[in-house]
Amino acid sequence: MTVQKISQAMLFETTLWAPRLLGVVVIILVYFVLIKILKTSVKNLTEKFELDAHLSSLLVRASRVGLIVIAFVSILGTLGINVMALVAGLGLTGFAIGFALKDTISNLLSGILLLLYQPFEIGDTIKVLGYEGEVTDIDLRYTNIESHGSRVLIPNAKLFTDPITVLNVKSGIEK
Repeated sequence: MTVQKISQAMLFETTLWAPRLLGVVVIILVYFVLIKILKTSVKNLTEKFELDAHLSSLLVRASRVGLIVIAFVSILGTLGINVMALVAGLGLTGFAIGFALKDTISNLLSGILLLLYQPFEIGDTIKVLGYEGEVTDIDLRYTNIESHGSRVLIPNAKLFTDPITVLNVKSGIEK
């Protein structure tokens, strides 16, 4: 192969790949800006609606990861890779992970709903599952109550599905 043929082949490959690589750079820059805008928007919305800090952090991270996955698939498509199988694989993987972690996801979603609806607050006394105590922390997975000198961790899914009696700490009457 002569030098002229090699240089012609390199020029052909460069003209073929240059627009694709430029497209990838543009996609990265656009998604980087979108991630920053989305992060700021979600933080402002959670502050406006006075949502819990745990919930705010979760929403920011989830939206960021979602945009990164979309950007990755867009980049692969721009490079000429068939992404249909990848998208189908992501769907099946999501289903399998969701099925395997159904109890954990149930607790997480119940925790989000508890933080949104706030049926009780930190400092309230509640009765649930045979336990009575003061709520000391509401996490995304568990709610902590102090009961007779010990700490009880109650899964949020139980708090969302089982009956709860909420007593006001200061006045001792039901809410």
